[in-house]
Amino acid sequence: MTNRPTAPKKGASPSAPASAPSTTASSIDITGYPAALKFLNERADIERMRMVRYDQRTFRLDRMRQLLERLGNPQAQVKMVHVAGTVGKGSTVAMIAQMLQSCGYAVGQYTSPHLVDVRERVMINGAMIGKSEFTELMKQVAVAARKLDSEPTFFEIITALAFKYFAEQAVDVAVIEVGLGGRLDSTNTITPEVSVICTIDHDHNRLLGATLPEIAREKAGILKKGVPGIMYEQSPEIEAAIREIADKVGAPLSIVNKDIEFSSRFCATPDLGPHTRVCLFTKTSRFEHLPVPLAGEHQAINCGLALAAVDILKGRGFDCPEEKLTAGLARTVVPGRMTLLSERPRILVDGAHNPAAVGALMRCVGAHVPYDSMVCIFGCCADKDVGALLDRVNLGADKVVFTRAVGNPRAADPEELQRLFQERSGKMSQVGRTFAHALDLALNAVSREDLIVVTGSFYLVGEAMKYLHEQKEKGSEIGREPSSRPHQSGHGASHRPDESGRGSRAGAKGSLKPSTNKVIEPKLARTARSTTHTTIHPSSLPAGSSNSSRTGGGSKPKSSHAAPAPAPKSKSTSKTPSASRPAHPASRRPR
Repeated sequence: MTNRPTAPKKGASPSAPASAPSTTASSIDITGYPAALKFLNERADIERMRMVRYDQRTFRLDRMRQLLERLGNPQAQVKMVHVAGTVGKGSTVAMIAQMLQSCGYAVGQYTSPHLVDVRERVMINGAMIGKSEFTELMKQVAVAARKLDSEPTFFEIITALAFKYFAEQAVDVAVIEVGLGGRLDSTNTITPEVSVICTIDHDHNRLLGATLPEIAREKAGILKKGVPGIMYEQSPEIEAAIREIADKVGAPLSIVNKDIEFSSRFCATPDLGPHTRVCLFTKTSRFEHLPVPLAGEHQAINCGLALAAVDILKGRGFDCPEEKLTAGLARTVVPGRMTLLSERPRILVDGAHNPAAVGALMRCVGAHVPYDSMVCIFGCCADKDVGALLDRVNLGADKVVFTRAVGNPRAADPEELQRLFQERSGKMSQVGRTFAHALDLALNAVSREDLIVVTGSFYLVGEAMKYLHEQKEKGSEIGREPSSRPHQSGHGASHRPDESGRGSRAGAKGSLKPSTNKVIEPKLARTARSTTHTTIHPSSLPAGSSNSSRTGGGSKPKSSHAAPAPAPKSKSTSKTPSASRPAHPASRRPR
């Protein structure tokens, strides 16, 4: 049996400071969870800045390393998987984490940005960090931060907190998503078990570079000497750029669909409906005809990368039986991606925020969600490739309501978005001052068989989820009956019909009913969850369910259900946590 690599003993890292700073509660003015949030939110938040200098003065890895050193180098105490890329990072992280969890491991998960609660970024086995743990760790990070020569950013603080939390909880492995780029990202202070590079496309061009090879080199900055790296087959120029960095640092690089045998096909079955299946073969694994748990053909790439990453972990000592990996994969759900917040009319949200992702969303909705007409509530950041984003929206939307996320200083002016859209399309468009106003306009334009899609920004999706949840908590109807509504045309609304003539449907009757508290998941391994939304999953739409006039035509769906699969049993490993710090309750480490 392959010996599993052992983690450094807690507090025994060779780079740990000789004496740790005092972290008593009295040493910092954080007295509770609200104060911890206040401290964090007062830091410079690059995610929300309009103009950022992308260089080593703004993105200081030396400062991040100093902060981690003062915390005892927690990143050196946990095995990690590092995931970068333009499109698919979050989905790939979720699939890797769910598969490992199904094998009985305690799995940390660090992602960004959050939708509603900042604690969404830091999870163990799908559960957010508790408020008390968040507060106590923020005290420790704040003490360490005060000893630095310059103030850490919001992202550096929350990243350090996540690493410290994973180390203190003695997780078996943590899956870490890069925030921005890769080379200069705060997460690039780890030495992972495997580095994963997802699809490269245009995004953050003013920071990462104007060409795809330039962007690819920044993303490939996460590759480390001797650490296996994987990517999916892409254009020759992208592959050459990533290969250049891999060779330079001495990272063995494998390409799925070239070095690793891989195939995918779109199909429809009575039990799972329209979905994609993948096959991946290596020297140690044979994954045959696995259903991709997330809707959309593009998710096959992310699934292939996740399977390849787990296969590498198997070779590095992780015990991952293929039947458990398969069951875990089937349970993957990503909030904010193809998530149904309401059922009448249907309101679907998706955090697609770059041209490639928005294009994939429009194809995915067309293939998996039957509807008559689509009204898109759209808002994006001003520093994106706005023209390309609007072109992708135009592919699927019959009408667009432009708005902005109130809490996002980077948000583009919705009136400017409408002006640019009208230059590209004859379809109807309106402007909503806030999400609530935009939703009111959209409700005036839909009937029972129509679909409202909210997309363009994670910030906008987060506001939509929060607003609809608050309305439900109040017990209030999220929309009056159309017959009692005054006519609202919106700022600078265009009433020109689109090419199909469906633009004249604006003002059609419709009322909104909140969705039931359930998550539609695969029949293969359904698990009990408590949630306030429905996630669109291929298994919720059986064979042939799609829009015949759009991508992947077919017939109407029928729902399917099955009993939940039993939870995986924990098994012990050779990794030993500190005697003074018990392992996480779900950990496979011995107690």
